[in-house]
Amino acid sequence: MSTTTSSSLSLWSQRLLAAALLGGQVMLHLLKGKIHRRNTIDQMAAVGPESLLIALLTAGFVGMVFTIQVAREFINLGAANVVGGVLALSLTRELGPVLTAVIVTGRVGSAFAAEIGTMQVTEQIDALLMLRTDPIDYLVIPRVLACCLMLPILTIMCLVTGVLGGLLIATTMYGISQSVFLESVRNFLSLWDICSAAIKAFVFGGLIAVIGTSWGLTTTGGAKGVGQSTTTAVVTALLAIFIVNFFMTWLMFQGTGSSVLKGL
Repeated sequence: MSTTTSSSLSLWSQRLLAAALLGGQVMLHLLKGKIHRRNTIDQMAAVGPESLLIALLTAGFVGMVFTIQVAREFINLGAANVVGGVLALSLTRELGPVLTAVIVTGRVGSAFAAEIGTMQVTEQIDALLMLRTDPIDYLVIPRVLACCLMLPILTIMCLVTGVLGGLLIATTMYGISQSVFLESVRNFLSLWDICSAAIKAFVFGGLIAVIGTSWGLTTTGGAKGVGQSTTTAVVTALLAIFIVNFFMTWLMFQGTGSSVLKGL
């Protein structure tokens, strides 16, 4: 391993540790009730409504593509009546929360890192400290709360959009009746599936916000450093989402499933 690669890995590890410590500080501050309400509302608008269109478009096309791939195989097996349920399960348990988190990471997580990184290299963070304003209370916590609150809402809306996209393809291209499709969705899905999607989205939101803000706060090196922090923050957040998603899925859905059999 080259010296440059070793140095980059060491720096990345240090910043990852700093992000973990920042996450702990956020929880301690929240327990003390330190919430900057105006900033939180502003960030909720940035995370939620401003990300809604691209998230819904992505979910709709994912639902349509997934239905094309599933329907063409299931119809040949004589199982056209389960297409809607299989789509709904896939979207609710995995595709919905993960894809929504990926979109928010690219759009919002990168903005967090770039904005706070710019503040760091231009000494605006130091100015906040001089004014006796804690950057964690003023900058970090509003973004964490915004992501944790808005990502589950975005995810649920994306789930509905994805199912509607699948319904459109199933009825127009494969002749599956709307009632059969929706009945399959109703039979396959349980309340726990929807709750698991919301829980995953909540955790992913926290990861995106903490990693983005932490990388911003640890930025050095001027404009070049801001660009590097933004890129690295997005990559790290995506990696964290995929790893955490594996462990959460393993904890939530251990053993053999019965959703398909229940829906038949």
